Amino acid sequence: MCIGQIGNLLPHVVVPAIMAQHLMPLWKLSGSEAGLMASGYAFGYMLAVPVLTTLTDRIDGRLVLLCGSLLSALATIAFGLFADGLVSATALWALAGIGFAGAYMPGLKALTDRLPPGDSSRAVTFYTSSFSFGVGLSFLVAQLVADGLGWRAAFLVTGLGPLAMIVTCILMAPHRPALVNAKLLDFSPVFRNRTALGYILGYGSHCFELYGIRTWIVGFWTFVAAQNADNALLGPIAVSVLFTALAMPASILGNEAALRFGRHRAISVAMLASALIAVAIGLFAGASPLLLLVLILLYAMTVPADSGALTAGMTGAADPAFRGATMALHSTVGFGLSALGAWGVGVALDAAGGPMSASGWLAAFCVLAVGIAVGPLALAWSRARTA
Repeated sequence: MCIGQIGNLLPHVVVPAIMAQHLMPLWKLSGSEAGLMASGYAFGYMLAVPVLTTLTDRIDGRLVLLCGSLLSALATIAFGLFADGLVSATALWALAGIGFAGAYMPGLKALTDRLPPGDSSRAVTFYTSSFSFGVGLSFLVAQLVADGLGWRAAFLVTGLGPLAMIVTCILMAPHRPALVNAKLLDFSPVFRNRTALGYILGYGSHCFELYGIRTWIVGFWTFVAAQNADNALLGPIAVSVLFTALAMPASILGNEAALRFGRHRAISVAMLASALIAVAIGLFAGASPLLLLVLILLYAMTVPADSGALTAGMTGAADPAFRGATMALHSTVGFGLSALGAWGVGVALDAAGGPMSASGWLAAFCVLAVGIAVGPLALAWSRARTA
């Protein structure tokens, strides 16, 4: 399942990976327009995931996973063949997001349905952590192919990745979920589960920050490299891959810390540390590349440190009969705020001087800091006694 998910993630950040250096100059896009285009993926995901993930409470999640993986592949390839501007690119990228909505959380449901009874925290964390490895590979492949063969080739090549999950689905044993009497989109049992809802809201805060920085990490380091042409240390490709590669061990370590020190405490500390580092990056956006690289690598550890712990907490708190619906709301909130994060950073950049100004990046990182700082408040609310 982890290998299949890495294949599904190969197209995941092709737009953010090549946006600053290829698509923005080609189509003359502003920061807010580019952010809107990149967030199309998360918007498509957000609209589809409530139905597709809740459906796994009624049918084998493997079937949803298979169809979602196929759509993700076809939409990514279609982008490479047909996208010719902001509107067509956003529409096709949203279609790819719909495909991924049938792949990520339904894949997690298909996995947890097949795990033995007991604590599945580590299995869930490895699955969610492989997400970051797949994103890092997506950054690497997309940029290398785009630089060598052109930006359209990047979509055609990465569009083949979901074939790995299609093969995985074919090899999986069937599973028949227990019958559920609730309506398909009835989330009322989830809203009554305050513990699970706290993790869901915290995940939304995490996704706002995560997708915001993943959408713009290449753009940020392009700015740093341009300001320090003779001493940039690393190029945007290397920085974006390093940033995402560190996410997998960070997420695993974050979950281990949650098991040892308490889930809410570990998550809140990671979120607050991430907010402080984001502000520091913004304040020193015009400083030396060495200082910025150190801060970016620290940020690469704090941003995903809460991911596995949040998702494992949500699955553990979910009512087994409504686990699919709980995962659906978890993912809807998360990717809805992902879209807002990608677009919000672009808006902040435009409002404060643009992506080639230090003031623009100060505003952008402050937006990310505010977004993640909301997470500990959501967790505190979930533990507070009701009146």
